[in-house]
Amino acid sequence: MSFVLQTTDMDLGDTPIENIFINDYMPMANGTYVKVYLLGYKYAHDKDTNIEVNNSTIAKHLDLPLEDVLRSWDFWEEKGIIEKVREEGTRNVNYEIRFLNLKQLYIKNNINLWAEDKKVVKPKLDDTKDLVDANKVPEINNMFNNIDYILRRQTVPNEKKKILNWIHDYNMNPDVIEKAFYYSIERRGVNKLPYIEAIVRNWYNDGLTNMEALMEHFKKEDENYYKYQSVMKALGLDKRPVRADEIKTMDVWFKKWDFTLELVLQACEQDKTARPSVNYVNGILKSWYEKGIKTISDIESLDKKEKKTSTKSNKGSNKKAQASVTRFHNFEQRTDKYSSDELEDIARRKRNAYSQRAKGDA
Repeated sequence: MSFVLQTTDMDLGDTPIENIFINDYMPMANGTYVKVYLLGYKYAHDKDTNIEVNNSTIAKHLDLPLEDVLRSWDFWEEKGIIEKVREEGTRNVNYEIRFLNLKQLYIKNNINLWAEDKKVVKPKLDDTKDLVDANKVPEINNMFNNIDYILRRQTVPNEKKKILNWIHDYNMNPDVIEKAFYYSIERRGVNKLPYIEAIVRNWYNDGLTNMEALMEHFKKEDENYYKYQSVMKALGLDKRPVRADEIKTMDVWFKKWDFTLELVLQACEQDKTARPSVNYVNGILKSWYEKGIKTISDIESLDKKEKKTSTKSNKGSNKKAQASVTRFHNFEQRTDKYSSDELEDIARRKRNAYSQRAKGDA
């Protein structure tokens, strides 16, 4: 006697995915890595011995190069949630993938945390080579240069390693890490790394891991800072911190002159110079303030008025030009009363007369 479940011709089953993967691991990976993990996990969950699946199968199913599949397993192995099992001495690409139980890993880590009374963290950068390699990446190198500018000093190697680990631990883009330094120092007046890391951690917990999400957050929580950043971005200057004198100038626009951000950004669009600046935009806005402009519609009305004035000026110039026409221009030429055929007949008679005189002289 045996017990058998009937199967369907179509795959209408379910694959349970642990929330730990969705909450903690999925956000740190790109789409390809996630797709490879999920499909591989499905194959492992199905346990159908009649179907042979391997890395080549996954590559074909997802329409990916085999190298991308292998790179995905390298990534998840590095994160510690899978193990690659190969036959000893072989380098076959279709090795076995063992998915580790994430709940068990979580419990184990927390037991260690309790037993050792210290926080369990991901592997950190240990040597100078890692730091040198990281500096070869343009985005990382640019981040460190801007952080040095914000701190007004050079960061030491140990500090740089900590910062790189923030990118790893919190899945943060380098420009967001850089913005955390600026926000902490310029807005909060604190330049200590633990405080800045706390800001990064809070942003991570709120899902603010890229600049778009961060700017939306500032729009709601720190309106002034959002305005400053919007102006700098419109001028193409958002890759550096806002200077104190620029903040002072912008405060005049928004607080003293009571300009809207929309109007200020309109002024930024009119800065077509090779090196846009807050001072140039200030000149435009000062002119608008003196003319009583407060809205975009005011600018449109002013443009129409100036265009109308310019048209009247041009008409006056045309009249003056017409008045300077002399009597010579009004002189009626004698040829005006002849047709083209008559003029040609006159010319022919003159040629014949000239020819007759020439023969007589001869």
